Amino acid sequence: MTHFLHTEADLQAALQQLIAADPRLVPVAEKAGTFALRRREAGFAGLCAIVCGQQLSTASATAIRNRLFAAFDPFHHDAVLRARTDKLKRLGLSAPKIKSIKAIGKAVSEGLIDLDSVGNMDADLAHAALTALYGVGPWTADIYLLFCLGHSDAWPAGDLALQESARIAFGLRKRPDVKKFVKMAEAWRPWRGVAAHLLWAYYHAVKRREGISLDPAKSSSPKISKKKSKTKAKKNGR
Repeated sequence: MTHFLHTEADLQAALQQLIAADPRLVPVAEKAGTFALRRREAGFAGLCAIVCGQQLSTASATAIRNRLFAAFDPFHHDAVLRARTDKLKRLGLSAPKIKSIKAIGKAVSEGLIDLDSVGNMDADLAHAALTALYGVGPWTADIYLLFCLGHSDAWPAGDLALQESARIAFGLRKRPDVKKFVKMAEAWRPWRGVAAHLLWAYYHAVKRREGISLDPAKSSSPKISKKKSKTKAKKNGR
């Protein structure tokens, strides 16, 4: 059964079930403290906003996203498809991101995917449907499922902040790689998305920095050199 986190009450109820299933998370939750459910707009606009944020700082991503949405009011996939490449470049979008949002817009326009309803699928099937879109890697897909659709079981195993958080929380010698992290999270089904929210909050508490969604392609990730970051990005299909 697919669960969704639409309200703070949903998050808190799911968190209690998660902790009951895995008592190791009790001290993690105590350290994390109270944290809020973060939701974003779904659909084409929501996915494009995440694409805008790939490999960029939060401030840069926000600036580009705001310019993009302001240039198309209402923001609709058909309008973006008709837009000239030079116009989109002036908004700050790189050539690969322009290609990505146009490809996504085409898929939506042709009915190849319904971004609003994809969350009704099992998390793994929804993940597969999203990553079939050009320009949507595993991290982007899971961030869309978590923050735009509120899917309770999405698991961004390639997220560097989550990996670092788990390393600290469970006293691991090094951050778990994607394969190990996926296996570790099996015990948290169907609340893996809740575990992600918890671990991000824990990361923020122990690191005293923003811990939400560190794209594995970002060179500013914790204790990761630019060279290593690029290597991880390739491994995660970005």
